Parts: sequence; structure tokens; C-alpha cells
Amino acid sequence: MTTIYKQILAAKSQKNKLLAILIDPDKVLIGNLSILIQKINQSPATHIFVGGSSFEGTYFDEIIMRLKAEITLPILLFPGNPSQISDKADGILFLTLLSGRNPDYLIEHQVNAVPILNKTNLEIISTGYILIESGNETAVERVSKTKPIDRSKAEYALQTAQAGIFIGNQLIYLEAGSGAQMAVPKEMIELVSKNINVPLIVGGGIRSKQEIENAFSAGADLVVIGTAFENNIDFFTS
Repeated sequence: MTTIYKQILAAKSQKNKLLAILIDPDKVLIGNLSILIQKINQSPATHIFVGGSSFEGTYFDEIIMRLKAEITLPILLFPGNPSQISDKADGILFLTLLSGRNPDYLIEHQVNAVPILNKTNLEIISTGYILIESGNETAVERVSKTKPIDRSKAEYALQTAQAGIFIGNQLIYLEAGSGAQMAVPKEMIELVSKNINVPLIVGGGIRSKQEIENAFSAGADLVVIGTAFENNIDFFTS
């Protein structure tokens, strides 16, 4: 079993909650990285995720190298497609979009990623990614061309999560999507967390410290904060 995943499992068993800051490379200005890094180091984050639904830039490796040089936290890739794989990171969430039925995001991108991953030493963590309806069309929905699970269908979200675990996913990620109007419902987090035996990640639509705590209290093992931190890098210090 690999190191980062072991640490996540240990945190779950000890009921230690984890927090990831998601860095979308499309929204990062290289000139502002020093300030961003300073704010991350002042935050309670335990992990850094890097990636997005799409990336048009050419400085993906540079962003990760700068982060690694000045931050001691594990850096995990959170890729929208194989072009967002960098051997400069520590690991990768190897995502399967379980909530969708687009074969590109169920297997095609994964197959295309293999030759790239085989040339790296990245820790690969199989992750079942489940998009939950959040009140508006998010970038994930638009790019993947898949529909999210209705936010009122907690049982179906659980069924989907359990299918992912049966397939072999090591993590389950309930995602409202970047810029979501509404976060994943508390009742859904509670139901899924009580009925799976792997760590649960929850992200999307979380705009306040209280909403982070709400997700934790509902059963999330790791909460991801992205847009709120992008919009206000003093999110954790103000």
C-alpha cells in the first residue's frame, strides 16, 4: 500500500479530518504564486490538489515545481484529462466519473493515461468521482458532457459509490462541481459515509469555514476547497 493513501487511511481510522486546497492551473498567475503559496502555508490544509476540467496553458510543471519547492504538503494531481499529468507531483487521483455514462471519462482517458503514468513515480490512487447536481451547470458537467446525480437521490449516490468500491476504487469523491451554487447535501454525505468503508472526499460549492465543518460533521474524511480560496486567498486567515 502506498504512502499518501496509507496516511489518508490512518487519518480516517483516527478520525482526523483532512483538508485539500484545489489549485486550478487555468486560474493561476505565475507572478502571483508567491502570495498564493504564503497563504497556503498559513492555512490548515493537509493536501494540495492540482488540476481542473480543462487546461490550455503550458506551465503546468512549473506551477507544481514552485509549489513543491515552498510547501511541504503532499501534492496530488486532480486531472480532467491525461494532458494534466506531471511527474513533478507526488501522486494522482486516478479518476473514474462514476456518475456519468460518457465512455471517455469511464475508461478512454484512463487507458490513454497509462503510457504517461508508466514513465513516472506518481502514487496512483483509484478514485470514484461522483458529480452531484448543484443548481447550475458546472465545468465538469459541461466538459464531460454528463449529467450529475439528482441531489435528492441520496440512495442512488450511495449505490453508485458502492459500485465504485466493488470495482476497486480506493476513495470516493462526492463533487458538486467548481463554482457550484449548492454544496453536496448533508444528508447525502451522511448516508454515503456511514455505508462505505473507504475514505470519503467532499468538494464543490463550499464557501465558508462553517460549511467545511458541516461537511466534516456529516462524515467527510477530506474536504476540498477551491473556488472560495481562489476568490479570496485570505479565506483561512481572515
